[in-house]
Amino acid sequence: MFAVISDIHSNIEALTAVLDDIKSKGIEKIYCLGDIVGYGPNPKECLDLIIEKTEFAVQGNHDYAVLYEPTNFNTGAEMAAHWTRNFLEEEKDAANREKWWNFLGEQIMRRSKRMKLGDVDAHIDFVHASPRRPINEYVFPDDVFTLPGKINGLFDMVEHICFIGHTHLPGVFLEDPDFYTPDELGEYYPVIPDEKAIINVGSVGQPRDRDNRASYAYVKENEVYFVRVEYDYEKTAKKIYEIDQLDDFEGERLYEGK
Repeated sequence: MFAVISDIHSNIEALTAVLDDIKSKGIEKIYCLGDIVGYGPNPKECLDLIIEKTEFAVQGNHDYAVLYEPTNFNTGAEMAAHWTRNFLEEEKDAANREKWWNFLGEQIMRRSKRMKLGDVDAHIDFVHASPRRPINEYVFPDDVFTLPGKINGLFDMVEHICFIGHTHLPGVFLEDPDFYTPDELGEYYPVIPDEKAIINVGSVGQPRDRDNRASYAYVKENEVYFVRVEYDYEKTAKKIYEIDQLDDFEGERLYEGK
């Protein structure tokens, strides 16, 4: 049994709530799909928890932006990347600075991760964005209708199951192509690996599917369960408003999950 989390975006209230929920289910292994930082007000605390609690974290585009440069970011995302970098660099404790930068640097070498599910003959891939472009390709639900060739091309690169984040929209893509939300699935995807699937676990720290609860998924007995967790989003939003270098919109969107 293991949990998959993604897109924390420096939201310590959401991350703490999710980790508590994972612990309550007796889940000991956690895999992270990146974007630990960006947008939110608590990058240090989120990095510390991801370093402590997860088995590994693959690289997200916001993690890359903080370490190098934001590319093709909107104004708010770019502002957050620069603020996060400066905030981490201004840390007076040299050991902490080195720990965070080393961890982000290690992610550069880990754009994807593959593991074999023990109970069945299935390979599971973990990436931030897509199996084709692990860091920054968006895979949207509407793509199954508007860009079916894109979905087919992505599935050509999937052996069995691929977990993704990046769009902050949880659900399951199938090879048909088709897409099902967690609600349509009854909150779980039944059996691995009856068919290929690309599974988006949603976002811990910035949901965008009009449900402002934190999102993650876990695998138990070869089934994928989608979970939503309430957290104190007002507290997170207030901290964003108090930091001039962060766009107020990044706090406002937490109220509506958009």
